Amino acid sequence: MEFRKLSQSGLKRISVEDYKSVLKLDYDIIADNIRSGQNVGSLFRTADSFAADNFYLCGISPTPPNKEVLKTALGATESVKWTHFADIENLIKYLREEEINIVVVEQTTHSVLLQDFIPEVNKKYAFVFGNEVDGVSELFIKNADLCIEIPQIGTKHSLNVSVCAGIVMWHMYNCLKTI
Repeated sequence: MEFRKLSQSGLKRISVEDYKSVLKLDYDIIADNIRSGQNVGSLFRTADSFAADNFYLCGISPTPPNKEVLKTALGATESVKWTHFADIENLIKYLREEEINIVVVEQTTHSVLLQDFIPEVNKKYAFVFGNEVDGVSELFIKNADLCIEIPQIGTKHSLNVSVCAGIVMWHMYNCLKTI
């Protein structure tokens, strides 16, 4: 068997307009005071790849048309629905009103390992990814319905936020695409 890299046309990409009509999965992404535009742009691309329903940016997280966000997102800011909330309390209130479960991705005293988290059918989830230095805000942790973490073996016990989000979104895609 001979492997060949696919051409751009061979990837069979759909248009932004067609993507907007694709059924999204029952989960959202929250960027909690993420300071790097490159990390936010990467989150946009990953949310596009794994059919996240919404992307909420809060606090200091840069928003489009930030130059770093646009450069890294490669157009995903046009395909992924996003909203900015300056105040975390307002976002939490909105999520509660919409009956969306808040899932903090953070190492806490009662975190569940990612592989042990199986989303329930007909439940919507919003995954909170925190600041590159300080992690997820205490306000989100106090209001969480669940905390999950990705098991790690190395000495750092810390992943880049965009890598962490990619692992979680891949897990959700695998769990929900068959439901």
